[in-house]
Amino acid sequence: MLQTTTTTEAATETATEATTEAAAQRRALLQSLKPLFVDAGIPMAAYYVLTRGCGMSTMAALAWSGVVPLARTVWGIAKERKLNALAAVMLVLNVAGVLLSTVAGDVRLMLAKDSAGTGVFGLVVFAAACAGRPLMSAGLKPFATKGSAAKEAAWERLSEQSARFRRLERRFSAIWGGALLIEAVARIVGAYTLSPDVMAWLGNVIFGVAFVAAMVVGGGAAADPMEKMVKEEAEAAA
Repeated sequence: MLQTTTTTEAATETATEATTEAAAQRRALLQSLKPLFVDAGIPMAAYYVLTRGCGMSTMAALAWSGVVPLARTVWGIAKERKLNALAAVMLVLNVAGVLLSTVAGDVRLMLAKDSAGTGVFGLVVFAAACAGRPLMSAGLKPFATKGSAAKEAAWERLSEQSARFRRLERRFSAIWGGALLIEAVARIVGAYTLSPDVMAWLGNVIFGVAFVAAMVVGGGAAADPMEKMVKEEAEAAA
């Protein structure tokens, strides 16, 4: 009877520890996703709310939705002495959007403008990857570490000590940047070579294909090996 009680208590304690650990990992994952939500999610949501929900003009909505990235960029430089890469990219996109919203023209020009955001983003990400600054790592890290403190520590060690890991980081960003840049070029070419009626739906298809291609190629060529390295590093450290 005593043995059964002890076994039950041990099982209960193990289950409680597992539940507590799972909850801690969920909290850590949400915390790691916070910069992605604040720097990218809020500006994008604000833009659509202001334009479609409040009827604000494109220029005004872009300007207001750029307040958060601007504040985050200035705060990072002033207080932390470093550039918040994701916030800076979103700020560049907002500025480019404001400038392009002043351009008036025919239907083809309006269709070509639709690809400006992804084109600027892709160019910045690709150029930064070539310069050794993989901007897409901020978005990949939470999914590779899954909120585990051990995996986050492993990521940081690999990012500092492993040349192969850093190459994979740059490769992942370069793939995404290149895919979005190609998508933008393809949509611009299509805007001036195909009929507007065709590009009205084909533009979304091109974007979808580029997005899926970046996920598949980036996953197989970089994200999956990185996640495996992180797991192995965390297990080795444990």
